[in-house]
Amino acid sequence: MKFSVSSADLLKQLLLVNGAINNNPVLPILEGFLFTLTANRLHIAGSDLDTSITTSLDVQSSGDGAVAIPAKTLLDTLKALPEQPITFDIDNDNFAVSITSAYGNYKLAGENGSDYPQIPASEGVDTVKIVGATLQQAIAKTLFATSSDELRPAMTGVFFQVDFNKVTFVATDAHKLVRYTAEGEVESEVNTSFIVPKKALNLLKGTIPASASISVSFNKANAFFEFGDVRLVCRLIDARYPDYNAVIPTENPNVLTLARTTFQSSLKRINIYANKTTNQVVLSLTADVLTLSAQDLDFANEAKENLNCSFDGEPMQIAFNAKFLIEMLGVLEGDEIRLEMSSPTRAGILRPIDQVEGEDILMLVMPVMFN
Repeated sequence: MKFSVSSADLLKQLLLVNGAINNNPVLPILEGFLFTLTANRLHIAGSDLDTSITTSLDVQSSGDGAVAIPAKTLLDTLKALPEQPITFDIDNDNFAVSITSAYGNYKLAGENGSDYPQIPASEGVDTVKIVGATLQQAIAKTLFATSSDELRPAMTGVFFQVDFNKVTFVATDAHKLVRYTAEGEVESEVNTSFIVPKKALNLLKGTIPASASISVSFNKANAFFEFGDVRLVCRLIDARYPDYNAVIPTENPNVLTLARTTFQSSLKRINIYANKTTNQVVLSLTADVLTLSAQDLDFANEAKENLNCSFDGEPMQIAFNAKFLIEMLGVLEGDEIRLEMSSPTRAGILRPIDQVEGEDILMLVMPVMFN
């Protein structure tokens, strides 16, 4: 089994696939890339059993076969080489790998490709087609709100709720929640839901082409994301997602409107003086002035700022975790935002004033109890 390929083209594909490989895999063979050669086409796979990525590229080859090659050694070698044609020669008996470049020859031990765990096939699936830019937006606007608490596995991923030509993406960690809905850029004939783990979405975030149509197929066990020559397979989170609609307050008579970047910048300054455990910032609201204040009694730190705003409602005080608000304002787009509230003990709803046609985004943040 022998093939020649551009070192740069191969490195580009390997860096993509490498995202699926763990540093300490459960099986030693998973430390490597699976190379499968068929008719001048090299298929490359990487997996940690839960998440797998496969891609392919054209090569000049003689003979077919499969071999697992240590990922770190191969990547380090290609990164150290200038762009040039390189040749791989694999011994079909002991799977020893010989790499020849213009500079010399490099040898490393491979493993039998048939021992590599089988990557799930897309059997019995339903399929949704989503425009790449829409899926990019959905991931960017929800992923930050997922939880890291493994005791609540459902919250460690993003909830996909498919309703024919509309998809709703939800993420929450019980302190903040994001609901992003897209329609018009979605093609589907099913009504269902599933939870995609954080790792798979992180890998997709930087690789999805904005203009392409992304095929998202899924069954009870796995989800399959396909675009171009790339195919990402991930095991779905087998858990019941919390009823997120139940925690979104519907009656919010107190509405604050102000410039998004002005609000975010003020929060960043005030949070410097807040308690480092709670990051508590108090919002004091009157008709046309928002007062932001924070203090850290342990270090005698205190700060206060006034911002011009539009506030419709009864004067009130409410406290939030400043880090959560700063993060949310950084993800939202548009010049102005609206913060809707009912009382100091109930969640606040954050929305952009101007929503993109076909999209709807809502962010919820729980208040902090006053010190």
